[in-house]
Amino acid sequence: MWLLFVALLFPAALAGWVIGRSTAGGTRTVTVAASTGAPTTTAATTTAAATTAPATTKTTATKTTSHKAAGPAQGKAVFSASGCGACHTFKPAGTSATIGPDLDTKPALDAKKAKQPLAAFIEESIVKPDAYISPGYPKGVMPKTFGTQLTKTQLAELVAFIAAGK
Repeated sequence: MWLLFVALLFPAALAGWVIGRSTAGGTRTVTVAASTGAPTTTAATTTAAATTAPATTKTTATKTTSHKAAGPAQGKAVFSASGCGACHTFKPAGTSATIGPDLDTKPALDAKKAKQPLAAFIEESIVKPDAYISPGYPKGVMPKTFGTQLTKTQLAELVAFIAAGK
């Protein structure tokens, strides 16, 4: 049984790692209207700083910047690329594995039991998976390498995706 588990998990983890390395580091373009100073973008999160023109000026010039994106939408790609779906059920990612805790329900319940905010609990569970073991699951099953494999941005995106639950 364990041999079958390892034989299936290793190729899935390797494929996730390869895909994650080849797709990591995306950028997003944000367009800022100079007349209003308000950033406009099709994504959910923007952190671009805008320079505003006087209110009487009717300028239509735009400023375009690229920066790293962070948020739940990008976290889905990190979830898939890291192979999380091989072990976890998570409806937003379309996965239904049962090796690890169900991410649709367990994080919120376990965070309360651990007396931690949800996002902090999820991050700790990824970086230090044996810090809290969800009841009914064995210790030592989740890889301890995600803390070094994922960039800070990828980790933040993954945490946001799981915490959002949608």
